[in-house]
Amino acid sequence: MNHDTRSLRTASLTAGLALAVMAFLAAFGVFGSVGALVTPGDAAKTAVGIAGSQALFRWGIASLILVAVLDVVVAGALFTLFAPVNRSVSLMAAGFRVAYAAVYLVAIIQLVVALGLLGDPAQALRAIDAYNTIWLVGLILFGVHLLLIGYLAYRSGFMAKVFGILLVVAGLGYVVDGFLAVLVPGPSFSIGQFTFVGEVALIFWLLIKGSRKNFSHGGTPEGRHLEPDSLVSAAVR
Repeated sequence: MNHDTRSLRTASLTAGLALAVMAFLAAFGVFGSVGALVTPGDAAKTAVGIAGSQALFRWGIASLILVAVLDVVVAGALFTLFAPVNRSVSLMAAGFRVAYAAVYLVAIIQLVVALGLLGDPAQALRAIDAYNTIWLVGLILFGVHLLLIGYLAYRSGFMAKVFGILLVVAGLGYVVDGFLAVLVPGPSFSIGQFTFVGEVALIFWLLIKGSRKNFSHGGTPEGRHLEPDSLVSAAVR
């Protein structure tokens, strides 16, 4: 096994494991902790729920912080994996994911602030609402990341094109959700909850296929780095 194959397999495994762990942490933080203790629109009940289960709420916050940290790990691993396809686009994709992680950390801080405002339930609920709003708007950055990763997957030659298509669809869903949070007061639905299939498929590919893939020819059909077409070059510039 040559060095390139070994490093790309390691990158694939790293990204896959990090994404899998993130899925469990996010599920606990969003649904098992914060979501379980917050009653939308009811400040008093929310304050009582959090005050009665502060340890659970704090563990939820901690798990979400770990999710943001792992986002940076995934960004670096995917950059390594897709750099042979197009280094510039891979770097841009990593940058958008890191930017999203930073925005998400800002959102999480609002949950910490809410803990200190439980004596004023209305203010505490405003902080929690701010967390949701910042997170939703930040999904625009995450969606763009997926659009770029989808493009790279489609052009890679080492992944089936369907993965690229599914990732682009997922990215579009998050971008739409993010803009809906800006343009529509209190949107009552989420497109991302129906278009996330590409993310799940990517995790399985990274763990099962990518970690064993033969990248001895640079990971592309021609055995060389793919160059972007003129249209993508112009967009990057």
